[in-house]
Amino acid sequence: MDKKTEEFYDRLKVELDMSNTWPAEYLFKFIVPTECDNVERVELAFDCMGAVIKTTKSRTGKFTSISVDVTMKDSQEIVDKYLEVSTIKGIISL
Repeated sequence: MDKKTEEFYDRLKVELDMSNTWPAEYLFKFIVPTECDNVERVELAFDCMGAVIKTTKSRTGKFTSISVDVTMKDSQEIVDKYLEVSTIKGIISL
């Protein structure tokens, strides 16, 4: 991970800790190219966590937005999840 990315996640972790009491509900939002198994890979990343996952295809069908509402135990778990899904080709975290 490069220095800029590491600083971003460090800052995110601090902001999450200041604004939440753990465990807390967290809403992840992603956009992925609809091709391949991208949507399935995001869903698998949250498997067995009790997550509520909603997907919506774009008008052209090229992209899919994914909202994942899940209870997370702490800010580090959120950062770890973002890092886990960042390996999916073309994913955008919102």
